[in-house]
Amino acid sequence: MFGAIIARAFYSLVGLSILFGLWWYGGWLLESNPATMGFADFGPGPTYDAIPYLFGEGIIQEASITSGSRLGIGLLLAIVTGIPIGILMGRSKVFKKLSNTPFQFLRMVSPLSWEPIAVIALPTWNQAIIFLISMAAVWPIAFATAAGLAKLDPAWFKVARNLGATWLDVLKEIILPAIAFDVLTGIRLALGVAWIVIVPAEFLGITSGLGYTIQDSRENLDYASLAVTILVIGVIGFLMDGICLAAIKRFSWHHK
Repeated sequence: MFGAIIARAFYSLVGLSILFGLWWYGGWLLESNPATMGFADFGPGPTYDAIPYLFGEGIIQEASITSGSRLGIGLLLAIVTGIPIGILMGRSKVFKKLSNTPFQFLRMVSPLSWEPIAVIALPTWNQAIIFLISMAAVWPIAFATAAGLAKLDPAWFKVARNLGATWLDVLKEIILPAIAFDVLTGIRLALGVAWIVIVPAEFLGITSGLGYTIQDSRENLDYASLAVTILVIGVIGFLMDGICLAAIKRFSWHHK
């Protein structure tokens, strides 16, 4: 067990070292070419120098909290919407037949395509961004929930009915524990999609968040700050994915 952890950490460090080496080489190429010297601040050195200022002024912290709150609200809306939809798809053959084609169609529409409609329909840009996040996250959750429910043995429900279980008992004691792995996996996928969507969604109409920080850095030709923000986005996304993976291992009966 301990040896496996050491090996995993070793390979992770080697992979990150290779990535850092490629980044350094790319920065060196930008700096050594007169035509691209203006973009040399993308390199590791200028990026590292910009970190104290951005964190010292609280710019990164404030942007991360703002984007995180939008992500949390949007993901929560997707969860409370997607899980019931997925349960209906998994338990009702009629609902599944009626909804499958429309839901598949909506799933394939880019969430950012809804931006003009969201801006018109909702009173603030903040609410529009939360709506876009929800539209991106709801489908992985709904379809993962439906797929998990479809794998359940129908005999479980017959036994529950014979024992006098109510629908609420079936939901709490059979459905939710059995599909926990699939639901959490769907939430993990939804989180990744939503985290990707939130950055371009914050490019327009607002003056806060990580997406706005990237946009502002680009307009001011502050490429070092832009690179720092990109790193922060990657680190936060990596940590959130790790939390989801730990939750899947902790709460799923598949691993017990």
